[in-house]
Amino acid sequence: MSSLLPDSGSPKPDADSDRLRTVARYSGIGAQMAATIGLSTWAGYWLDQHFQSKTPWFTLGLMLLGLFAALYNVIRAVSKGE
Repeated sequence: MSSLLPDSGSPKPDADSDRLRTVARYSGIGAQMAATIGLSTWAGYWLDQHFQSKTPWFTLGLMLLGLFAALYNVIRAVSKGE
C-alpha cells in the first residue's frame, strides 16, 4: 500500500534544526517579555507597599513601563531577525 502513496519526502535535518532554532528564539523572547513585565509589576507593587499608597499608582506605572519596554524589545528582535 505504501507504494501507491506518493513519496512526500522526509524533511531534511537542516530544516528541522532551523525550525528548532526559530522556536527557541521566539520562546526566549516570550520568556524575556514575561520576566520584564513581571519584575516591573512586582517592583511597583513593592513600592506601593513600602510607601503605603492608597492607590496602586506605582504598580500601574511600572507595569505599563515594563509592557512598553518588553514590546520594544520584541519589535526590535523580530525586525532585526535576531
